[in-house]
Amino acid sequence: MTVPETLVDEHHEPLLDKCESHLDENRNWPTHGTYEYTSYYHSRREIVPFTDFIAMDKEFDFVVIGAGPIGAALAFKLATDNPTSRVLVVEKNWAEPDRIVGELMQPGGCQAIEQLGLQNVFSDISAVPVHGYYISYRGRQLHVPYMHDANGQLRGVSFHHGRLVMNLRAACKAQSNVVCVEGSVTELLGQMDNNRFTAVRGVRVGPQRIQADGSDECIDVCSRKLTFVCDGITSQFRKQLNERPVELISHFCGLVLEHEPVSSDTYFDGPTGTTSHVSRPTDTAGNPLPMPHNGNVMLDGVGPVLLYQMSERETRVLADIPGPFLPSESNGQLRETLRTSLSHAAPKHLYPALHAALMRALDDSRRIRCIGSKFIPATANNIDGAVWIGDALNVRHPLTGGGMTVGLWDVVILTDLLRTHDAANSQQVQRVKAQWQWRRRPRALVVNVLSVALHALFAAETKELGLLREACFEYLAKGSHYTMQPSGFLSGLLPSPMLLIFHFFSVAFLAVYLRVSDESVAYSGGSLFYRVYSAFYTLYIAATVILPVIWRELQP
Repeated sequence: MTVPETLVDEHHEPLLDKCESHLDENRNWPTHGTYEYTSYYHSRREIVPFTDFIAMDKEFDFVVIGAGPIGAALAFKLATDNPTSRVLVVEKNWAEPDRIVGELMQPGGCQAIEQLGLQNVFSDISAVPVHGYYISYRGRQLHVPYMHDANGQLRGVSFHHGRLVMNLRAACKAQSNVVCVEGSVTELLGQMDNNRFTAVRGVRVGPQRIQADGSDECIDVCSRKLTFVCDGITSQFRKQLNERPVELISHFCGLVLEHEPVSSDTYFDGPTGTTSHVSRPTDTAGNPLPMPHNGNVMLDGVGPVLLYQMSERETRVLADIPGPFLPSESNGQLRETLRTSLSHAAPKHLYPALHAALMRALDDSRRIRCIGSKFIPATANNIDGAVWIGDALNVRHPLTGGGMTVGLWDVVILTDLLRTHDAANSQQVQRVKAQWQWRRRPRALVVNVLSVALHALFAAETKELGLLREACFEYLAKGSHYTMQPSGFLSGLLPSPMLLIFHFFSVAFLAVYLRVSDESVAYSGGSLFYRVYSAFYTLYIAATVILPVIWRELQP
């Protein structure tokens, strides 16, 4: 495949040359093919600076705040579904973003991308197919593959976050009815009652960087139909809709491993590219990952440690540090905590190559990049003229990599409903919002609840949670529906809250059995009476893990 001249990285080298991409030979994988909007990847011709926007017409049919993955996908779909409508996208910085999360798209998200007409968006960015999860716990390993459909195994994709965002933005820039402005939305405009918005009719746009003294010139933009708030996890407008406090659960600390690419004839077999090989733990050369082209989850650290490829030669490491407080980097506590966590997650005697690569990456990093893992449940949107969507509406723990899956399906469902309703009619829009909230809830609830519940188990800060973690591993190792249906929850393919509750409490009752029979390694010893008591106390702990989160997700 030829490399378009316009697709170059910051060092002006073709992206595909850096990673010898597409070593996997299955041409049906989503990382193959040519992206039709590649020529717009680096183009700034379509981006309107704020100083030029001042002289333009200020009335638009739709206004989208933020051009992250959800905002860009939404703007593209609005533009293609409504070719006669004008769509405004306001983004502070149209340069390639650099984040340490949002780098793995679950199969459910890939299905949403296809529904939006962006099925080639993973091409030309060195993306890597993902087949499932490799999980390591107490020296044991298991593989949890993704589900199959009539065409074979479903796959996810992992990538550099910024490159995917740029490909999505390229699709926006290619639409003639989309105006891309580089600036900041400083205020929502509309009707208020008791300092709360009852209706949004537009936005106030200012320059890219706003002065603290408020001396910048700002302009008012009218939104004739709808304003979409898509400004992400740090949304400055979320409190206009949802005043609930943000819950900080833990922190992810990110590193990058560089390694040799994977040979497809070694790791994969058959026309569907199904994973058939786990690398030998004693391998010291080549790719150090236990199972390339999968999410690798190591459960023996301070918190769970995730590893997934961003390209054939680069792997992201995310080490979780539970709790709302992060150890200080200035006095060395953060590095020491990470060293301990990584050493326990990938012990030298089991994973010599991976252990050496992790220690080298930690020692070579000049600054540890960290991001808070938060939980914010969604709430009903009763404000006329505006829709909150993506992380501006709802945030879950990034452990399961389901955020973009939820956000993109929100876009699919919402735009599908808007096609059959008049977006300028407030009554029809309120009906659309109610239907959207109802239709999005099952998938969002499963992904959100699972992310928080699994983190509680995998971080295992008490003996009871450690027992539940062990039971979870044993449950997944049973195979059949014990493995594949939980895989469906993880991948966003099985949006069934009742089935999720069934499997979660099946794990809890397995934990009861392990404790009473004294077969548990994580929580052993004690008299029969004490084992029975602690087993049912563990069942109570399991209920306190999942039921409050479900209740919060179900609140209007």
